[in-house]
Amino acid sequence: MTETNKTILENYQIRKTRKQKSVFISFLEDCASSLGYTHKVERASFGSRNVVVGNIEKAEVVFSAHYDTQPVLPFPNFITPKSLPIYLIYQLVLSLLILLAPALLTLALGVPLGFLLDGFGVGVEDRYYVFYLIYCFLLWVAVILLMFGPANKHTANDNTSGVTALLETMEKLPENLRDKAAFVFFDNEELGLIGSSSFYSKHKNTMKNKLLINFDCVSDGENMLFAVKKGARKYVPYIEKAYEARGGFSVEICTRGVIYPSDQILFPMGVGACALRKSKILGILYMNRIHTPLDTLYNEENISFFADGSVKLVEAFANNLELF
Repeated sequence: MTETNKTILENYQIRKTRKQKSVFISFLEDCASSLGYTHKVERASFGSRNVVVGNIEKAEVVFSAHYDTQPVLPFPNFITPKSLPIYLIYQLVLSLLILLAPALLTLALGVPLGFLLDGFGVGVEDRYYVFYLIYCFLLWVAVILLMFGPANKHTANDNTSGVTALLETMEKLPENLRDKAAFVFFDNEELGLIGSSSFYSKHKNTMKNKLLINFDCVSDGENMLFAVKKGARKYVPYIEKAYEARGGFSVEICTRGVIYPSDQILFPMGVGACALRKSKILGILYMNRIHTPLDTLYNEENISFFADGSVKLVEAFANNLELF
């Protein structure tokens, strides 16, 4: 494990408040400066701050990862990129639970609240209105906690892994190739792709014809998946060659029938990279643990795999995309 990655795991896994993000941004800037990269912080919507390392306009390929931390949740964000019905059913069940929990709590308050309302002479019809207001209030609290609640203290996979994959690529990239690549650390992906949306709006003319590979959750699993948007399909042979399977890793490049909800979906030539587990019975590729205290699995071999592959991809662009 590189010293930089070790430092992030030990000291910078929580990046949620503005102060925490400011401290981490300073660390990123120090890392970039020590390696000789140019860098800047771009202001984005809703107070977001994206850290851009290198020259976007001159770069042949852009690598990205979001650095913000999600709230800790009692249930994981379960993702099955190639099994859309399972993914949609899980999201539906979660939505129903979010609606049901405040209702159950409102019912639990019904008896003591009923005695209280009796004391104030509140009629039956008015009671229904009071209960409805309580339910709406509790539902609003639940939504606020889901979006802005206490930070998850364990973010090894989501998305400390993506951040460290970028930094390790920056370190491994030869100095004579560093103008061929740029690196963007997006803010507020967890609040709805806010940082990447602002970045694309600002650099639309540049990014509409430029390959972007986004690393999100790449340290937990031996099955590497690349979700390729239509505009980036012409680069599939080079992605396959650069991120060639090795050791116990498998690699799958998907151009259709796959959904991976992360920052790359905003870019015409976006590619989402992630690491997945495979179920023993049905062989379904899945991701679990993230958004919970169980997000502690960090395989340094995964990070090296993506960093080494990214260096090879930049080398391919430097050689006018001649296959290795």
